[in-house]
Amino acid sequence: MATVSFDKATRVYPGSTKPAVDQLEIEIADGEFLVLVGPSGCGKSTSLRMLAGLEDVNAGAIRIGERDVTHLPPKDRDIAMVFQNYALYPHMSVADNMGFALKIAGVNKADIRKKVEEAAKILDLSEYLDRKPKALSGGQRQRVAMGRAIVREPQVFLMDEPLSNLDAKLRVSTRTQIASLQRRLGITTVYVTHDQVEAMTMGDRVAVLKDGLLQQVDSPRNMYDRPNNLFVAGFIGSPAMNLVEVPITDGGVKFGNSVVPVSREALAAAADKGDKTVTVGVRPEHFDLAEDSTSGTLSKEAPAGLAVVVNVVEELGADGYVYGTADLGSEKKDIVVRVNGRAVPDKGAKLHVVPRAGETHVFSTSTGERLTD
Repeated sequence: MATVSFDKATRVYPGSTKPAVDQLEIEIADGEFLVLVGPSGCGKSTSLRMLAGLEDVNAGAIRIGERDVTHLPPKDRDIAMVFQNYALYPHMSVADNMGFALKIAGVNKADIRKKVEEAAKILDLSEYLDRKPKALSGGQRQRVAMGRAIVREPQVFLMDEPLSNLDAKLRVSTRTQIASLQRRLGITTVYVTHDQVEAMTMGDRVAVLKDGLLQQVDSPRNMYDRPNNLFVAGFIGSPAMNLVEVPITDGGVKFGNSVVPVSREALAAAADKGDKTVTVGVRPEHFDLAEDSTSGTLSKEAPAGLAVVVNVVEELGADGYVYGTADLGSEKKDIVVRVNGRAVPDKGAKLHVVPRAGETHVFSTSTGERLTD
């Protein structure tokens, strides 16, 4: 097994002046499962292909273990890649597909068969070894592609959106299988996905990219609890964090009819940037409903918090999510609130929500960076 290092690795495509990946710097530990995640065009697949040797590195370096592999051809890097479309040979059996790389490397037939059978047992493919790929389901083909990578016993697994061709239910079960398999084998794995739920449930650590720049690399829990900036805050979490621009007032920020306490350090940092407003982030589960939420109009005493008109309610059994609209100055803002699944409000009702103490995130409106500890 081996560590992987991106040392200010940069890729600029011919004809472009803007890097697709800009000075990427990540240290991946031996046996770690790291997930690269971000929107389309953020540079995650390019980063993986640079590590695989399928894209040139224009500046910086990439190391696997102690070896600098920046300019080595793919075959000399001791990596195995699992692609989005599985890349199986249609005319070969499952066993031949899984053992093909070993055959090319000159390994004798008995050893190939042994390794293939061991991998097939791990992946529950033993009864399918004589079948052709066309006779398999999407999930089975994906496991064959995994088996082909496993038999090579590489130092690093590279996976480029391997679940994107599967239906929703199969994706959930297969991602659990991949994560448990990786922990069992202990092989360093770099996994690319655009699905942040997949990233959060599979990775030991998650790296978020945007426009070729690394935004944050952290454990899923830390990234959820302490996003570095507005982009990470809005990208990580499902449903997404509510991000509301609010004015600064004495001792905190004005949130509807309530003042939400904010640390002096955060307010001072905002003042240093010349900001008269900050952007407050609140997860849907971190809103409390004010007791006088009503299906009618606001009372004369103006209930606490922010008034949210219910547009849609998503009932999930134990929980429900309210998708509503709030008036913030001259604009309307979409707000998502998690509620008790047994007591969901009616469409058109008006709720008054207050952020739970200690569960708010404060960001600079001008730079997007996190201000709270």
